Amino acid sequence: MKQALLLVDIQNDYFPGGKMQLVGMEEASRNASLLLAMFRKKRLPVVHIRHISRQPGATFFLPNTKGADIHDSVAPQPGEILIEKQFPNGFRDTDLLAVLARSEVDQVVICGAMSHMCIDATTRAAFDLGFHCTVVENACATRDLEYKGMMIEADTVHAAFMAALAGVYATVVSADEYTEMD
Repeated sequence: MKQALLLVDIQNDYFPGGKMQLVGMEEASRNASLLLAMFRKKRLPVVHIRHISRQPGATFFLPNTKGADIHDSVAPQPGEILIEKQFPNGFRDTDLLAVLARSEVDQVVICGAMSHMCIDATTRAAFDLGFHCTVVENACATRDLEYKGMMIEADTVHAAFMAALAGVYATVVSADEYTEMD
């Protein structure tokens, strides 16, 4: 199996001071940076995925803003691939599938944000496209949500989505568990 690391939307707007701060984003980025260092050391493919919001009324990840930039903790190095997307699914209207095919990747390791949105959508799409998926749960972050007047805390949102992905779509592990598997 050939692996690639997909770092999804680890962008400044999700960090403290950003326009859409997530719960636990700093810890998630620390764990993502450990994975990134491991993939770089092994010279395995690394793909940085960045969301750019172009729809009217968007409030974060706006084009040509510091908030849309990839966070310094996982900044791309020369030779690493950067894919821009406009939808939660990292494969939709991007060349991600072609990039992975060129590198003969059949397993993707996914981390980033938001657990309930882009991590979920990208993982499910990757599975549907035939990839073996691993989601590193503590290298992902999300936010509190409201539904029908009920506040759902980020930890609960995150756990529910990790549980759903672990059922069929992915192996869900912590960064420590992933490094021990390797």
